[in-house]
Amino acid sequence: MSASEFVVGDRGVYLPADDALVVADLHLGRAHASNVDFPLNERQDTLDRLDALFDRFDPGTVVVAGDVLHRFDAVPVPVRESLDAVVTAVRDAGAEPVLVRGNHDRQLDRVTDAPVHDAHRLGSGTVVCHGHEEPAATGDCYVVGHDHPVLEVEGQRHPCLLYGPAAYDGDPVLMLPPFTTLAPGVVVNGMRARDFDSPLVPRAGGFHPVVRDSDADETLRFPPLGELRRVL
Repeated sequence: MSASEFVVGDRGVYLPADDALVVADLHLGRAHASNVDFPLNERQDTLDRLDALFDRFDPGTVVVAGDVLHRFDAVPVPVRESLDAVVTAVRDAGAEPVLVRGNHDRQLDRVTDAPVHDAHRLGSGTVVCHGHEEPAATGDCYVVGHDHPVLEVEGQRHPCLLYGPAAYDGDPVLMLPPFTTLAPGVVVNGMRARDFDSPLVPRAGGFHPVVRDSDADETLRFPPLGELRRVL
C-alpha cells in the first residue's frame, strides 16, 4: 500500500480499495473509570466524531482495531450502552461493524452482537489487528493501533498516523492514533523501535507521521522519524 492508497481522517483512516473506515482504541469506559467530578461526555463525543467520518467517507465497513473497551475486568451498564450506541450508529450509517480484540477487550465477546475477531482481513489483503502481538493473520498490509502515537511540534501535540512503507516483513504498516480524546497519547518524535510496544515496529526510523488538520481541512505528511529526530 502506497501513501496514495489511504485517506487520513480525524483519528482514523479510510481505505478506498475496501470501502472501509478503520479507527482504533475507542477505550469506551475510560471516562467512567476516571475519578473526576464533571461529565466527560465520552459517548456523545465519540458518536459525533464517528458521524463526521461517516459523512465524509460513507464507508461500507467500519473496523475498530482493538481496545474497544477500557477496563479489562468489567463492563458497567453505561459502557455497554455506549458500545451499543456505537454499533447502532455504524449500522444506521449503512455500514457493517467489525470489532477486533485488543489487549483490553477480554469481555468484548459477551457484551456485543457485532462480529469480533483477533484480526480481520479485508478484501484487498489488508489485515486489521490491534498491534500488541504478532498478527493472527497474514496480509499485504497491516493497520494497527495500541501505541497511541502523537507528534509534538512547537510544543503542541497532534494525534498522528504512522506510515511505514515496508515496516513488517517488507509490508506496509499503518499505526493509528487513539480515537478517544481522553488518552494523552505517546509522543513519537524521538522514539526508536524498542520504545514501541508492538512487534509490527521492528525499525521505527522509516515511519512517516501523518497529521490530519480538520480545522484547515488538510493532511500534513512529515519526513520519517529517523529524520525528524534531528530537527524536532
